[in-house]
Amino acid sequence: MKAVRKHTNNRWIILYIERWLKAPMQMSDGKLVKRTLGTPQGGVISPVLSNLFMHYAFDVWMTHNHQEKPWCRYADDGIAHCRTKWSAEKLLAELNKRLVECGLELHSEKTKIVYCQDGERKGYHQSTKFKFLGYEFRRRMVKGSEGRMFLSFTPAISKEAKKSIIRTIRRTGVRNRSDLSLEKVALWLNPMLNGWINYYGRFNKSALKPVMRQINFTLIKWCMRKYKRFKYSKARACQYLIKIFETRPYLFAHWKRGIQGSFV
Repeated sequence: MKAVRKHTNNRWIILYIERWLKAPMQMSDGKLVKRTLGTPQGGVISPVLSNLFMHYAFDVWMTHNHQEKPWCRYADDGIAHCRTKWSAEKLLAELNKRLVECGLELHSEKTKIVYCQDGERKGYHQSTKFKFLGYEFRRRMVKGSEGRMFLSFTPAISKEAKKSIIRTIRRTGVRNRSDLSLEKVALWLNPMLNGWINYYGRFNKSALKPVMRQINFTLIKWCMRKYKRFKYSKARACQYLIKIFETRPYLFAHWKRGIQGSFV
């Protein structure tokens, strides 16, 4: 509430926020359990209050005490970049102390020091990669502006994010919607495809190609259910879809944006 009062003196806002924070939790059997810590899970205002708290617990503290270190935080996940192992260990100890002072603690499994290994940094460390906001950061080959390949520590869509996208496509059941035209299938899928490409295609766009290949496979399955002549021939359905791609390359978002993936 101290953080809330720094941003508003409206007594009605303060009153209702205090009520939200003190509201009891109702169990599945109807029993009410008194709450003493944190924000109500699933409450509409909980993300705002949690972010406000972390702003003062972490953001302001980092800005004042570690100005030279680049950092990023999203909700309760964050990363900070240090130039040496000693600096990273010192920051970790200080951060742990700071969070304890704020009534929080670091996640023991997720919190770790990672060595950003690349073509120039060739030292050894037990952790040389990490995941953050659906991306995996690790050493990988990339192409420079002059066309030469070199080792760099860069992000790309994580395996978990790829699996999540494929699960989402499967849950739509689009492969079974033989009542729809291909144009309507495109209208259905393109908002999702654009969202994934805009987010995960920002870095190492080529890492999305296996996912887009799976989406093409879903479209092939749709063709096999839609048209009787393709019912027992995946190859013919594939050839049909390739012809559609060649004549109408702007129909699906991933075709239009050059990461169509293969069709086989």
